[in-house]
Amino acid sequence: MEQKLEKMKELTARLSEAARAYYQESREIMSNFEYDRLYDELSALEQETGTVLAGSPTQKVGYEVLSELPKEAHPAAMLSLDKTKEVETLQEWLGEQEGLLSWKLDGLTIVLTYEGGTLAKAVTRGNGEIGEVITNNARVFENIPVRISYKGTLVLRGEAVIRYSDFEKMNQEIEDLDARYKNPRNLCSGSVRQLNNEITAGRHVNFMAFALVRAAGEDFHNSRLEQFQWLKAQGFEVVEHQMVTRETLPEKVAYFAGAIKDYDIPSDGLVLTFDDIAYGESLGRTAKFPRNSIAFKWADEIRETTLSYIEWSPSRTGLINPVAVFEPVELEGTTVSRASVHNISIMEALELGEGDSVTVYKANMIIPQIADNLTRSGVKNIPAVCPVCKGATEIRQVNDVKSLYCTNPDCQAKKIKSFTLLVSRDALNIDGLSEATLEKFIGAGFIREFSDIFHLDRHREAIVEMEGFGQRSYDNLIQAVAASSHTTLVRLVYGLGVAGIGLANARMLCRHFKYDFAAMRTADSESLTEVDGIGQVLADAWCGYFGDPKNQGIVDRLLAELTIEPVEEEETSGEFAGMTFVITGSVEHFKNRKELQSLIESKGGKATGSVTARTTYLINNNANSASSKNKKARELGIPILSEEDFLKLLEGEYHAD
Repeated sequence: MEQKLEKMKELTARLSEAARAYYQESREIMSNFEYDRLYDELSALEQETGTVLAGSPTQKVGYEVLSELPKEAHPAAMLSLDKTKEVETLQEWLGEQEGLLSWKLDGLTIVLTYEGGTLAKAVTRGNGEIGEVITNNARVFENIPVRISYKGTLVLRGEAVIRYSDFEKMNQEIEDLDARYKNPRNLCSGSVRQLNNEITAGRHVNFMAFALVRAAGEDFHNSRLEQFQWLKAQGFEVVEHQMVTRETLPEKVAYFAGAIKDYDIPSDGLVLTFDDIAYGESLGRTAKFPRNSIAFKWADEIRETTLSYIEWSPSRTGLINPVAVFEPVELEGTTVSRASVHNISIMEALELGEGDSVTVYKANMIIPQIADNLTRSGVKNIPAVCPVCKGATEIRQVNDVKSLYCTNPDCQAKKIKSFTLLVSRDALNIDGLSEATLEKFIGAGFIREFSDIFHLDRHREAIVEMEGFGQRSYDNLIQAVAASSHTTLVRLVYGLGVAGIGLANARMLCRHFKYDFAAMRTADSESLTEVDGIGQVLADAWCGYFGDPKNQGIVDRLLAELTIEPVEEEETSGEFAGMTFVITGSVEHFKNRKELQSLIESKGGKATGSVTARTTYLINNNANSASSKNKKARELGIPILSEEDFLKLLEGEYHAD
């Protein structure tokens, strides 16, 4: 018994760490296959021992709420579903009842509430008990009806998703491979939980309804199918579903299995629900699972093969990604021979060595992954030098994840990919400078830093003689370079390639600092985190980039070649023009802090999240509290206003003591 409890403690710690990394930090330290295997092992031990340890992943649902979005408790806990990989188990579970079989979508679960025919509230599932209020973001989802014909209180649940086609289209527009999004689920999660819904609006988020919770006064004749049909009539997209019986289940599961290869929405399985609403609800629930539904996860097609070698692929940021190359095998109808291993930590967990016998599968029947290593010879031969520049490498541990990096700042891989980003369509947009051409020019010594692009005319004779070039190609290139010298600050900021600063964040930075690049490049971490979409990690990356004198010189020389087009900003007017407020604590005269913030902004002011030297007033009804914001305000001599003081300020009647 003692050994089993110790094993449960070990499994709980490993699974919790993996879940925290995946849900809260959008990174992966363990494959889905491995997670499911360990989860099932822990669940079996809990059943065998009759013991559930505090903090067990089998008792938790979803991610922990960590963002600055408003939080709200769900009226009833949103439970996850029990699961199986056996069709026979589904048949036994359904018995003589009829059921609805539908996709189990892989996105972010959302609860919508409509009042009087209008969307009143949208809340994420969160940890199952408490979610985040994302109403403003939901209003810009691509397919959520703004108004519906039903005027009562409607509560429904569904999945926010980003289609594969939209995901791939967004990635194709990002020429820098390192800056591309990893998968639709992580992109969707980040998009839904943005503080600024302008970012959400550009991400093509869709909502697929999968459950009606409440619609007072409507008679659905005790049928989930009729609920789905009613939701469709109200204008909602409903998850694809099929009516099933015990006898028809196998063929319907086979139908979905055949369809997933071409299905445009991420899915990690199926859901079976009793059509009879009353019967399903009469079954009640366990501590974690409702008994009216069950999830079916695909029984992964697994093939055994031999690991040939690990390919190390350098990136613009210096990260060198390990890719497992193995003897080709047929999986889900296609031949695969490569799978990303993501980092050294996962390699070590699998004890991967050349020549090992490994099993591989496709996660969600799409992405090749290593399931297990049968021989586990151990990780060897992590390269001491970069495969591109032969510079020294080092293993760095960030948030308990070990990864390999090239330490040479002049690494060819870093240079080529950095220049590729700078000349890409969303940056300087220089036609004719492909990655292959850049590689030639860098190799020939024509380009050593960004500003050299604008002096390619010094190498006219050599370029004209290059294979694939001629006088016409050269002339076109020089013309494109000249045209690119007239650009915008947003394009420049994005093109510099500061880690994590994509096009949307570049736009937010420029707006926040009113297109003053001098102020942007000298901003401190605290000021940067006031910008929508910029957290501590991105702020540190920005400060690190501009804290390097070498980078400062490179940027200065590039600026000398550019003409930055001015942007006409709308003039701010109103009683609070030029003022910056920070709101903290509870409010009494306003519905919530968001309402107070909206009032400030409507009067020309600005509401931020951190107290800095730029803050005009801190609003806090408890001026004597020992909160960090109060302390900072007192240190900087910033007045602390109660709501009463603020209302007097609004009327022009406030006078500081």
